[in-house]
Amino acid sequence: MALLELQDVEARYGQVRALHGVSLAVDEGQIVAVLGANGAGKTTTLRAISGTVRRTGEISLAGKRLGRHGPEAVAKLGVAHVPEGRGTFAELSVDENLRLGGYTRRGSLDADVERMSGYFPWLGERGDQHAGTLSGGEQQMLALARALMSRPKLLLLDEPSLGLAPLVTREIFRIVRELNEEDGLTVLVVEQNAAIALEVAARAYVLEVGKVAVSGTSEELARDESVRKSYLGY
Repeated sequence: MALLELQDVEARYGQVRALHGVSLAVDEGQIVAVLGANGAGKTTTLRAISGTVRRTGEISLAGKRLGRHGPEAVAKLGVAHVPEGRGTFAELSVDENLRLGGYTRRGSLDADVERMSGYFPWLGERGDQHAGTLSGGEQQMLALARALMSRPKLLLLDEPSLGLAPLVTREIFRIVRELNEEDGLTVLVVEQNAAIALEVAARAYVLEVGKVAVSGTSEELARDESVRKSYLGY
């Protein structure tokens, strides 16, 4: 069953149209990747879902149309968005960043902070450290953990490997896959490293100039000669 569905979604930045009718679906409990070159509309697709860009077309979450819902309303429906560039609050501590992730929930967040420390052990040891002093990889992990504090139905993950060493990138994707397998977390991930994205995703969509050019299972796309040459480098 599809948790997320997009039908003919268009989005603009002023007079510039960035999406030209994108349609895709993400089943509950699935990891789906969105691939494509810079400027293809990958980040805009996530922004359209989270309500941070003006869009038209139909977007549904668990059968409920998002319509004109803005970012806060979309977040309250269970969508957590980790934007490109991490977006941690540099002047706040690690612990304060984490707790901000649970702002849509009521009651104590202590159990969830402890749970995040299970996935990212260093979080519990460095809760008082300012987020701005963390390494790039640590900031990306903190941004991911903060998003998970809301216990989302759907995680939108934008370019998690950007600027990170390959070993750190693999660790982040390992954790995402673990969350998917153990907790059933549904993930829509935008990623330029197509090879690693196809390793963890069940399905993928390739965007070109704001449209879906190719879609299919990860296995199908990994065998597709045009996808291999353009995005996998072989």
